[in-house]
Amino acid sequence: MSIGATATVGANRALVLNATFEPLGIVSSRRALLLVLATRAELVHATDGVFHAERVAFPEPSVVRLSRYVRVPHNRMVAVNRRTVFARDGHRCQYCGSAAESIDHVVPRSRGGLHAWDNVVAACRRCNSRKEDRLPHEAGLVLHRPPAAPRQRVWLLAMCGGARDEWAPYLGEHSLTA
Repeated sequence: MSIGATATVGANRALVLNATFEPLGIVSSRRALLLVLATRAELVHATDGVFHAERVAFPEPSVVRLSRYVRVPHNRMVAVNRRTVFARDGHRCQYCGSAAESIDHVVPRSRGGLHAWDNVVAACRRCNSRKEDRLPHEAGLVLHRPPAAPRQRVWLLAMCGGARDEWAPYLGEHSLTA
């Protein structure tokens, strides 16, 4: 099977929902189609793309829902890394609001700050250089929003770099922080 090229966020990716419409993960659209064909999932939303086989064509899945409920542990933690911090902070510097290029420890690690959700923010190069090894108030910077652990959905967005429009009803509100 082959598919036509798409140039959107989450291209060739599909959101997998539990039987209760709870987001579970993101898989390739090819894997999502295989779940639908095996009747392990139903097609909820399709893209404009099409999978072609020799004698048949199938719509490219964007959202699929599993036929049976899958129990998921709710104590799953989201890793603190560049990709997930950027997803939580909307790729914006938490000091000035411009495009973020790096992550910054609010309390520097050299001063005992931990590499944890409540101490890491996205920052632009200018603000990060200005802050150096100091606390924000020592450098004359103010955080727009205090850092906090994200809701569990942020890892879904971090996996593919963003969400398709049709995923919004299943992922919830735009603000992903707790």
